Amino acid sequence: MKFGPIKLEEARGTILAHSQKAGEKMLRKGTMLDDAALALLRDAGRTEVIAARLEPGDVPEDIAADRLAQKLVSPLLAHSRAATGRVNLIAEAPGLLRVDAAKIDRLNMMDEALTIGTLPDYAVVAPRDMVATIKIIPFAVPGTILAIAEAIALQAPSALTLHPFRHLKVGLVVTELSGLKETTTAKTISVTEERIARLTGTLLPAIRCAHDESSVAIALESLMSQGADLLLVVGASAVVDRRDVGPAGIVRAGGEILHFGMPVDPGNLICLGRIGTLPALVLPGCARSPKLNGIDFVLTRLFAGLPVTGTEIMRMGVGGLLKEIDTRPLPREKAPGTPRSGIAPRSAPTITAVVLAAGRSRRMAPHNKLLIADRGGKTMIARVIDNVLSSLARPIVVVTGHQAEQVEHALAGRPVRYVLADDYAEGLSASLKAGIAAVPPECAAAIVCLGDMPLVTGRMIDRLLAAYDPDEGRLIVLPTFHGKQGNPMLWDRRFFPEILAISGDSGARFLLGKHIEHVAEIEMADDAVLRDFDTAESLATLPQRLRPEHID
Repeated sequence: MKFGPIKLEEARGTILAHSQKAGEKMLRKGTMLDDAALALLRDAGRTEVIAARLEPGDVPEDIAADRLAQKLVSPLLAHSRAATGRVNLIAEAPGLLRVDAAKIDRLNMMDEALTIGTLPDYAVVAPRDMVATIKIIPFAVPGTILAIAEAIALQAPSALTLHPFRHLKVGLVVTELSGLKETTTAKTISVTEERIARLTGTLLPAIRCAHDESSVAIALESLMSQGADLLLVVGASAVVDRRDVGPAGIVRAGGEILHFGMPVDPGNLICLGRIGTLPALVLPGCARSPKLNGIDFVLTRLFAGLPVTGTEIMRMGVGGLLKEIDTRPLPREKAPGTPRSGIAPRSAPTITAVVLAAGRSRRMAPHNKLLIADRGGKTMIARVIDNVLSSLARPIVVVTGHQAEQVEHALAGRPVRYVLADDYAEGLSASLKAGIAAVPPECAAAIVCLGDMPLVTGRMIDRLLAAYDPDEGRLIVLPTFHGKQGNPMLWDRRFFPEILAISGDSGARFLLGKHIEHVAEIEMADDAVLRDFDTAESLATLPQRLRPEHID
């Protein structure tokens, strides 16, 4: 193909490169210049045009796009009519699109004249969704180039394959524990039903049972007798091991566990099993949310009839970071299940550290334990604050009360904020409420640290911050040592109203029983999270370098 300025007397049969107005008529880009069009241009005072002249063997853009599209279509994929060198491929059924990226790359690298753009591999599509577009860039391509492209497109396997969703019957087991809210269970069932319906499936009546393996096994057997094609288990607490209650229930029902965990977040704690030929999944906490997460990666493949093995799951890591991206410019509850790449990540949630330093230190009277200096000359409260400063928690709010001025003096120069609990003498709850009330509105959560626990390091605090995940349902995070619960404790903002309603000399720990489904316990390597130092005797058990010289 030749392209450039051509005198009008030589332009018959060429293709107009740019739209031009000729008298009262507009000649559009791509118009084949015949005698009538040339007469209009001549009357308008034109002597030449920018045009393309096809050479022997060249294939016009619309014909070329149509020919290539016909070679790329496969069952359940249709193509549009060619226009301006473009043909779109359209899905005819709901399903999962597989894209042979290597073949698409090979076609795109043949010649700059040929371009093919597609949805991502494993994209979820609905009927009439566009899955690919073919665009011929110039007005024509050499026939030899097109012939090679057609031959490549015809080679097996197909570059584009649509796997339609099957109408599966899905069984759901939901375990319950004392303290689990009815609204939580109801929402779990509702969200699961919506997720299954989007994939053209049907959810059998969910079975609720106790959170033990025997009850789970009995429920699974009941669902199998009802003809379930796929089995799901959602535990009252998140599965943390392949021998946990949910997986153990699958094994007791005659099944086996194939894989635990996946490189998709949210969704890390999924457990893949089977009973006979039936897939059986123990879902992570994020199953309670309608947002896109790892279980969607697995369910879409199962509904499309594609194999899901441990190996397949381990290959889901690329594109598996979901919790910090916007898949669309919409709230994630409304976003469709097809992730898009290339969108800037959001920053991690901001978590305030609230350090309680208001108490009267009655058990160490007349001394204030927080102001006792160790052998290095650093006070206990200063050491606690320095540990918190070495963590990712920001901002740091220090609650003062008893000897407030002395505490602030001990922390001089450190980048912290102070809030005074005027009613600190009324007990621990007064200090806690003052700190929670001071958490900035942009912060998602607060980690409450005690001023008399100098052995809790910044690294320990960061482990608790990392475990916080609203998408996974981990809204309350606390450390344990040998199963015993300790401090500090992290609270999502949604619990602040309940904390602000506490009274007396107690903290918020009693709220754990009310919200057990949101609690995540993080086992620590040593007992620092259990050790506070509020008596003279306890100070003697500190590491040598942290002990004071003497206490009278």
